[in-house]
Amino acid sequence: MTDRAHTLLYAVWGGLVLATIASWLLGDDHGVASGDVAVVAVLVITFTKIWLVGLHFMELRHAPAVLRRGFEGYVVVVPVALAALYLSA
Repeated sequence: MTDRAHTLLYAVWGGLVLATIASWLLGDDHGVASGDVAVVAVLVITFTKIWLVGLHFMELRHAPAVLRRGFEGYVVVVPVALAALYLSA
């Protein structure tokens, strides 16, 4: 692995840690946000983390186009559907 690749992985890992802290602050009733805004924000953060892990740590960025597009479609469609279901209830 090149130094640039290592740097990218460390940056992604740092972003994942920050995203985990942000979702914890939003989701554990710390007064940062409440209600619908917090739920949708946690969904967005969660699926962003899934996308980052899939691309950078599971090497899907180098996968065949069909597999990568299917994964990226999943990462977009599922949280939108979940948010729509939550907000409509």
